[in-house]
Amino acid sequence: MLDHTWHALSKGSSSINQIELLPWQARSPDLSPIENMWSMVAQRLTQITPPAATPDQLCCQVIYSQFGLAIHQNDHQARRRFVEWAQNEIAVVPDFHKRILFSDEANFWLNGYVNQQNCRIWSEANPHVYVKTPLHPEKLTVWCALWAGGIIGPYFIKNDEGHNVTVNGDRYKTMITNFFIPELNNHDVQELWFQQDGSTCHTARATIDLLKDTFGDRLISRFGPVNWPPRSCDLTPLDYFLWGYVKSLVYADKPQ
Repeated sequence: MLDHTWHALSKGSSSINQIELLPWQARSPDLSPIENMWSMVAQRLTQITPPAATPDQLCCQVIYSQFGLAIHQNDHQARRRFVEWAQNEIAVVPDFHKRILFSDEANFWLNGYVNQQNCRIWSEANPHVYVKTPLHPEKLTVWCALWAGGIIGPYFIKNDEGHNVTVNGDRYKTMITNFFIPELNNHDVQELWFQQDGSTCHTARATIDLLKDTFGDRLISRFGPVNWPPRSCDLTPLDYFLWGYVKSLVYADKPQ
């Protein structure tokens, strides 16, 4: 059956045994339940002491023995509380959702590959002479905020020398201080809410305090007045639309 299914899919069939197939959108954020499950399983694997078993047995143990309702019940309740809070706000202010500044970062790789190890050291004829060559293409980390009134950004994460770097707590706070808050001067900040996910680089105490000074209780974030749920599907306009759309344009001409 699996071979038949794969063959039918590879031929572009629109149905298998009278089951209608819908095309999966290109560069989709993969908003399926199993994406959240893999994240939770990976976390469990790092928290337990592996028994004398093969990796596949260990993974099965986590999925079937420890991945149960008790594990994700708290996360589910947190997401439910957030949805109920949002519904209550919209019931009072119908256009409440239009006042939220959703924020996020995205990595743009020349070939889409992501790996922490970004270079190799190798030797030519003389073993005392080393040539450093990139293992993977250069990437660019971009931040922006999106709301019904438009876009604030993009902001490109770079170091003092102007080189592309990854985001960390200090760089994120610098961006908030030097770029984001000055940009807010063009808007009525008293009417806006700010949302960020629970990434560690977003939630340093100094950064949270800075955002609270700017937005008061109108902050949706881990450790904020309104908690952004853990392991959320990140159903923000950026993940659901903007990044995929921008990357479809950026990669259309195969940038070098």
